[in-house]
Amino acid sequence: MKTNSDSGLLILRLALGGIMFVHGSQKLLGWFDGPGIAGFVGWMASMHVPVWAAWLAIIAEFFGGLGIILGLLTRLAALGIAFQMLVAITMIHWKVGFFMNWGSVAKRGEGWEYPLLILAGALALVLTGPGSWAIQGGRGGRPAARGPA
Repeated sequence: MKTNSDSGLLILRLALGGIMFVHGSQKLLGWFDGPGIAGFVGWMASMHVPVWAAWLAIIAEFFGGLGIILGLLTRLAALGIAFQMLVAITMIHWKVGFFMNWGSVAKRGEGWEYPLLILAGALALVLTGPGSWAIQGGRGGRPAARGPA
């Protein structure tokens, strides 16, 4: 049976998965005015982030975003994104402060406000599962039961 919480989880999945897929597409494919692989890995290296961590970010965002949108391996995909956001907050955004760079101040960077929101949404999906409007429906991330025969 579909409930309001299932509809809420669908909205969360579509928003979070869509955001992460677009960000991953920028990094992996250069879509949406993104830097592509070489540009992203180079930018991360300029901040002393290892190449393997840059690749994990690309994989988590692109494939994790797709998984969350579809409701396929949602908990695993959301866990990867949550971990990525935790790393981004601690390694990059924390030193800037809480707030985003609303005034577009040059060389200021972005605070950890936005990554925290993504982290919270991802953790909510880790804890709840995808809901029944998913390829792997149900709270446990397994195909939804059909009900009594």
